[in-house]
Amino acid sequence: MKPIVGAMQAWSCVVISIFAIIILSVLGFLFKNNHPELVGGDEDPENGPEVAATVFTAVIIYAGFLIFCGLQGLLHLRENRRGAIAL
Repeated sequence: MKPIVGAMQAWSCVVISIFAIIILSVLGFLFKNNHPELVGGDEDPENGPEVAATVFTAVIIYAGFLIFCGLQGLLHLRENRRGAIAL
């Protein structure tokens, strides 16, 4: 099986996805618990758990990116071990 994206793009996507999952999980947790810094002002959302559900949906999407890009990176590693020439 051949990789679809380049090695640099795959590993960059892995790193970005890990950071996004961490940051969005913290934000989702804070919204879920109605943290006053996020839902306490006049212009802030009133229903924190609904916002948290949307944020956790984004976490699931980034987890999908992490899996896909991680597999692409592993395909590149496997291809390099076989002695394939990278152009």
